[in-house]
Amino acid sequence: MTNPSKPPSPPSSDALASSVGRTPFFAYSKEGLSSSADQALSFPNPYGLTVRYAMKACPTLSILKLFHSKGIKIDASSVHEVERALRAGYDYEDISLSTQELSEEFKGLVEKGVKLNCCSLNQLRAYGEAFKGKKGFKCGIRINPGVGSGGFSKSTTGFSKTNVGGPTSSFGIWVGSFTDGSIQQIIEKYGIEVERIHTHIGSGSDPEIWKSVAVKSLEFAEYFDTVTSLNLGGGYKVGRNPGEVSTDLQECGGTVKTAFEDFEKKTGRKIKLEIEPGTFLTANNGALVTRVQDIVETSDYKFYKLDAGMTDILRPSLYGAIHPCTVLPTSGADREKEEVVIVGHCCESGDLMTPLPGDPEALGKREVTKAEIGDYCVIDGSGAYCSAMNTKNYNSFPEAAEVMVWEGGGEVIRKRQTVEQQWENEI
Repeated sequence: MTNPSKPPSPPSSDALASSVGRTPFFAYSKEGLSSSADQALSFPNPYGLTVRYAMKACPTLSILKLFHSKGIKIDASSVHEVERALRAGYDYEDISLSTQELSEEFKGLVEKGVKLNCCSLNQLRAYGEAFKGKKGFKCGIRINPGVGSGGFSKSTTGFSKTNVGGPTSSFGIWVGSFTDGSIQQIIEKYGIEVERIHTHIGSGSDPEIWKSVAVKSLEFAEYFDTVTSLNLGGGYKVGRNPGEVSTDLQECGGTVKTAFEDFEKKTGRKIKLEIEPGTFLTANNGALVTRVQDIVETSDYKFYKLDAGMTDILRPSLYGAIHPCTVLPTSGADREKEEVVIVGHCCESGDLMTPLPGDPEALGKREVTKAEIGDYCVIDGSGAYCSAMNTKNYNSFPEAAEVMVWEGGGEVIRKRQTVEQQWENEI
């Protein structure tokens, strides 16, 4: 997968900064987003495919509308995301809801067509209570299959902040609830019809791992003859940095397709496939454009301070994620390189843009073009889990603007927040 996230030369960073008022701002590649969508929609499948955008990655209206125009549906993680998807033009029937917080609104949404995946035994009971004795209502079940996959640092307990499966994860109904009959008891008590099995462990880029995940997940479908689809979630690794491997959807999808075909030979049932890419669709199609606003030195380090930080990109501080950083001199002059630590603008020692790989608590030096105050610094791989996931308004910094760019043009898709908007709801 190529990295199209750097803003194209027309319009320039200067022109974009002028259009939004100032840096920082997020810039998204329209061509890149469209290309990634096409790749996801071509995921191999034998009996039908539904691609759902994991909108928590970046729920900006223009991006939702773009994916909607491509025929991609929605994976929502809260009733609030459902509301945003509806605003973008999606129908209730286009939306699948898998949430950690099953609020009271879920019943009305399901009645209107939203597809619910029950993510715990308590959620399954709540669904049963809401629709007991009512015909035509079906739900999915999200299973924690007992294994997981994560990235970045891990503790001695095997815990990882990017892991969504296994015994250290709270996501989904634990696999033991199948073997001890807990799930079956609830389903029989309320007469629940299960139409979908959902698993998600973040499986990376190895085709054989994806096949094993598919095989394991299909085993859960055997428990219920009413299941017509299997959702394998997301987790398609995207290489943000040089040397990192990105998922080949055709290769991984080919092994998954084989697993579904084998299941049909074994059971006579043709199960449809659902996938929920988020990072794959947006990560390398977005960049954060900042400026170097200060340069300081200590006995051991030289620091570039940006006019952005954890208020815009939290991933490095949260779990040590590594993002490419490129200094673009405003003078256009060629300069030598130097090793520096890049930090954010918050009054917070954890506002670090360049953690040491494998150790999010340590400073990592990065070799970049030597900067002067006022130069641009572009942080690539920022299309997913950046503008959507941050320490919003910490130190009362406003939310950054967002722009959509294409070859030869661009437009603002989210204005920079005003300072006054931060306190407009205060009483």
